[in-house]
Amino acid sequence: MLASSSPRRREILEHLNLSCEILVGPAIELPAEGTAPELLVCRNASSKVEGVSPAVSAPHVLIISADTVVVLDGLVMGKPETPFQARQMLEKLSGRTHEVFTGVSVRSGPSGPQETGYERTEVTFRDLSSEEIAGYVETGEPLDKAGAYGIQGIGAFLVRKISGCYYNVVGLPVVKLAELCAALGVDLFALAARQRKQGPCSFSS
Repeated sequence: MLASSSPRRREILEHLNLSCEILVGPAIELPAEGTAPELLVCRNASSKVEGVSPAVSAPHVLIISADTVVVLDGLVMGKPETPFQARQMLEKLSGRTHEVFTGVSVRSGPSGPQETGYERTEVTFRDLSSEEIAGYVETGEPLDKAGAYGIQGIGAFLVRKISGCYYNVVGLPVVKLAELCAALGVDLFALAARQRKQGPCSFSS
């Protein structure tokens, strides 16, 4: 069960041959200002899991959620609400190195044990011209993504290098997810390998 409406996170799981049901519920998110980014993403991810748990009836289903933010000079960048905000964010990121934090939370069943952790990746943008920024914003890709870019899409042209987990920048660090699942007694790697032979699985099966 994926407690997130992000198509990127679902695509990552399906790429690993781990299909899932989507269930999005209420979540109380911490204010970004004055909150350490690692605490912010962990608490928000945990809150998303807690928000959907009452609607889950299967006792052994894995409930997974994540929350991603971009951080530049200690300031958290969320998702731009307008093209103007997207341009502002991209202008700030141009030629700079920023951090991407993703919190991941996994619960075993609606009231079972829960594990939460985070991943951090450094991303360096190349110097962007005003025309490049405007052209990228016009594609519409930045408007639903933290930091106003998607590294898995056209936004890949903006990135000079990354240090750390690529999937973390997309929105779901798979190694961290596997570690959290292992702490709950689930071998995600073995599950994905088995399902590659047998066909897609569902976390809710």
